[in-house]
Amino acid sequence: MTTRQTPSRLPAPSEMDPFSESAWIDVVRSMDEVYNELLQYEVVLEQKNSELEESQQFIFSILTSMSDLLVVCDRNGVIEEVNHSLLTFTGKTEQELRGAKLSSLFADENDCSTAKRVISSLTTEPANDVELQFRTRQGNATPVALNFTPRLSATQKLLGVVITGRPLGELRRAYHKLREAHDQLKRTQQQLLQSEKMASLGKLVAGVAHELNNPISFVLGNMHAMQRYMPRFKRYLDAIHSGATREELEKLRVELRIDHILNDLAPLLTGAVEGAERTRDIVDGLKRFSAADRDENIEFNLAETIERTVHWVTRAAPTKFRVVIDVPKEMPFYGSPGQIQQVITNLVQNASDATENLPDPMLTITARTDGEGICILFRDNGPGISDQAMGKIFDPFYTTKPVGKGTGLGLSISYGIIERHGGRLSVSNAPEGGAEFKLCLPRANRR
Repeated sequence: MTTRQTPSRLPAPSEMDPFSESAWIDVVRSMDEVYNELLQYEVVLEQKNSELEESQQFIFSILTSMSDLLVVCDRNGVIEEVNHSLLTFTGKTEQELRGAKLSSLFADENDCSTAKRVISSLTTEPANDVELQFRTRQGNATPVALNFTPRLSATQKLLGVVITGRPLGELRRAYHKLREAHDQLKRTQQQLLQSEKMASLGKLVAGVAHELNNPISFVLGNMHAMQRYMPRFKRYLDAIHSGATREELEKLRVELRIDHILNDLAPLLTGAVEGAERTRDIVDGLKRFSAADRDENIEFNLAETIERTVHWVTRAAPTKFRVVIDVPKEMPFYGSPGQIQQVITNLVQNASDATENLPDPMLTITARTDGEGICILFRDNGPGISDQAMGKIFDPFYTTKPVGKGTGLGLSISYGIIERHGGRLSVSNAPEGGAEFKLCLPRANRR
């Protein structure tokens, strides 16, 4: 008898549907989320790649455009990066240098040892202006000024060194051009200073000529008197040599007034000497004033310089311009008398120009001295200085005078002279009206 097996019962489709449908929905949803995340990651990755490419291009453009030589190496002196200037200078390719030793750039073993010693001594501070010999593309050894800067990790550990440099030949040429430009500037400044001196001296010519006229006229008058006396002396001496009697000589002595001449001779000679010395002093002052600036500093009495300068300026100024001087008789100062005289000339002349249209133009000069130095005030009774001009009054070529009357350099040069003497020159409007220039100089100015 054959036994027939009954097949096992399979679940109905209706029993699998609820489980199967929800599971597939979850799977599809998860796949969608993963896919969206992948898309976002891809977008971000593309942005990062684009930014990285831009950064690389930016760094490459900087390295390419650098005129200085650049070498980046690790702490063992293996070259990791170079720039175009270094390749051009050495005549080597990037492939030849990358991975090579830093010592392959130098001309001899001493330079290699120096570079190793500098790198080994680096901490967090750079080593600047290290002069080493590089081998150029022509095979020559050329000195290069190098700066070694440590490349550090986040924990301040030395990762390598960034080396920048410039051939000293280029630096020397640059320094030479700079020195030439500086010398030319100094010459131009000296020419401007001398030009302003001559302009100021031109304004003083009339006063100085009048000042010279007095002692010269005095000397000339005395010499004329002595010239008139000469024939009388000759006649009297001839009588003595011809053997005239004592009575004849006495009579001739009275007739020629020999005793009067002898009494008058000493004052005539003394006056001539004084006039000549006065002329010499005036000429000496003019020489100091107009001479080129040789930085010849001496000790002199500032009060005498003020009085002499004012005397010269007022001689050339309109007759109604008055200057009242109230300063100590002794104001010793160590400096350049010619330069200080130029400053005082400019200040007095400016006061004369500012007050020329007033019925009673006047300048008052006062001074005080203390332990620190000397302060001199130049106060006029003019219209004062406008707010617009106040901020530019010491600027070169700035002037409020009509065209052709002022160079615009007087106050600028004066400011520089006082500054070089360790002092200061300032300006303000006095409360009662008029401009007030304050000139302060240190007492201990000897250098």
